[in-house]
Amino acid sequence: MSGRSDNGMANAGARLVLALVWLIHWLPMGAQDALGRGLGRLLWWIGGSRKRTALRNLALCFPERPAAERGAIAREHFGWLGRSILERGMLWYASPERLRRLIRVEGEVDFAERQPGAVMWLVPHFLALEVAGAASQLFQKRWVVSIYAEQSNPVFDRAMRAGRLRYGQGELFSRHGERALPLVRAVKRGAAFMNLPDMDFGLKDGAFVPFFGVPAATLLAPARMARSLQMAVQPVVAEMLPGGQGWRVRFLPPWTDFPGDDDLAATRRINAWIEQEILRNPAQYLWVHRRFKTRPPGEPSLYR
Repeated sequence: MSGRSDNGMANAGARLVLALVWLIHWLPMGAQDALGRGLGRLLWWIGGSRKRTALRNLALCFPERPAAERGAIAREHFGWLGRSILERGMLWYASPERLRRLIRVEGEVDFAERQPGAVMWLVPHFLALEVAGAASQLFQKRWVVSIYAEQSNPVFDRAMRAGRLRYGQGELFSRHGERALPLVRAVKRGAAFMNLPDMDFGLKDGAFVPFFGVPAATLLAPARMARSLQMAVQPVVAEMLPGGQGWRVRFLPPWTDFPGDDDLAATRRINAWIEQEILRNPAQYLWVHRRFKTRPPGEPSLYR
């Protein structure tokens, strides 16, 4: 009985949070920006392990920068993080017309639509990642597939799936509950694959590849999949704009010479490109993820 009661309370809490996010999405973007940054300041002060992870990641990636500068980036990051949480309401509930006004797309947004063969978008984990998913369905017509991490709370999980799939132009595959075969079949049927290449999922199908000079467990799957399915690869980066300006999604020039015949070299190229994008906008990268969690044999944890 206790377990059922706990689950019921958790689900009720999730519904309350979603109702609040739904109410906030009606506000002007400037007001949502102010509320989100306020939430970010609160998260900074109660952040605990997430705050320590962000500071540690920044110290590992930017050891040459003064601690005060890294701390300022981390505090700014939490402001954007708070805003990204509240903006789920916009992305999951606002009308497509309102989102089209607020999302600025740049570059070859219709590349996948024009491409006759298989297409992979490389989309790193900046805080506006959710916006890239919306833009891929609002500004071009090709079917979109991606992989997502199933949420432990079923109420949040259903809301997230519904919000991401509400345009009727995409499909999600759970990272935990499904194998790669359904995804590959969807790509072969003509779907464009939104691939998120910069999480630490251990060394299964991965290798240690430098990320800002630190060995990071990195999936080799993007290179292998691009080669086996003869996919055209296009990098995509999303960012939040200050105040009430909305977001920008940059569909960058496709890589004409990727992946080549060396999986490790291709994966190094992906990490090097993500590094360049982080240097353009360091405060909006997902620093609260333990990017260096997996260590080479014999090495201690970097997060103790």
